[in-house]
Amino acid sequence: MSDLLRAPAEIKYAEELDWLESIDDNPKPFSWRLSPKMVRLFILGSERADGLEREIPQKWYGDRSFVERSIVTLASDRGLLLIGDPGTGKSWLAELLSAAICRNSTLVVQGTAGTTEDHIKYSWNVSMVIAKGQSRESMIPSPIMTAMETGAIGRFEELTRSTSDVQDALISILSEKYISVPELDSDNIVFAKPGFSIIATANSRDRGVNDLSSALKRRFNFVRIPVVTNKKSEAEIVRFRTEELLRRHQIELDVPPTLLDVLLQSFADLRASAAAAGSDDEKLESALSSAEQIGVLEDAILHSNFFGERALTARTLASSLVGSLARREPEDLAILNKYLHGVVEPRSKEEGGSWPEFLEGGRDAIATLS
Repeated sequence: MSDLLRAPAEIKYAEELDWLESIDDNPKPFSWRLSPKMVRLFILGSERADGLEREIPQKWYGDRSFVERSIVTLASDRGLLLIGDPGTGKSWLAELLSAAICRNSTLVVQGTAGTTEDHIKYSWNVSMVIAKGQSRESMIPSPIMTAMETGAIGRFEELTRSTSDVQDALISILSEKYISVPELDSDNIVFAKPGFSIIATANSRDRGVNDLSSALKRRFNFVRIPVVTNKKSEAEIVRFRTEELLRRHQIELDVPPTLLDVLLQSFADLRASAAAAGSDDEKLESALSSAEQIGVLEDAILHSNFFGERALTARTLASSLVGSLARREPEDLAILNKYLHGVVEPRSKEEGGSWPEFLEGGRDAIATLS
């Protein structure tokens, strides 16, 4: 795994999945590697009441009902659509579900404006077609077709980013559970094996880009993933990802709890400001999600490790926050400047602690970018 920049969940947690499979005596749908109960336990972590010989760490943070409904959907014959704001953990949940159910989370189609029907069905090896003609051997199956043939989970990222023609091609796959190959005279239908399903994700901010048709919506069960606003849950998410980052980069650097509190409070303040804003121009372009908090902290940690004193400071954290969130100039810089003067400055006088240094670092970063 050390040779991989980012190992998929089924490789990263292979030993844990093997152990869960070895003790799992619960009924399993289709060809699932783990039972629904064990899938939930793998994703949400174990509790003392589970009576396991070892602790299973929590990997996704959110309401357990979202996970349970997702698992139940995949045990049926309907597709699963995870929808929510950017950075709410939709793709990570989809990866964990696929890893636990079929031990393969890499059968992924990325939805973009350039995604074609070939990407979700099949294409041809041109050189083999010229040499031997069209046949099953010269056909290149898409990740979705591979999932159908192996009874696995296929994933479709950013479904609403793809065009309506591509979306419509999913309707027959989800309904009929087969793909026709009209170019072949025989053996020209690929049937889905038991266990096949599709997990799609959609960004709720992309509404209106390529809306889903009513027919396609009926083939999916929707699970809406909200932005995590509970400070305790958000702190757990940020700590979990930060510890992963430190291990991956082999960095020995402490993240003081006081600075984590500053980061969480800053995002909470900026979200409240965005909610009260009268227009989009008065809001940061950033979604202010947990994922973006992690990005801010990651940037600050790496900067401190490589260019600082190998200790995270409030100044570096503020500089990272401004640099990460100021995407429009001058609008975002003006919003951040207003936040520093209207919220952080009074707080730094009243509470002290890390806030004065955070204020100074933010001001310096804005002055550099202005």
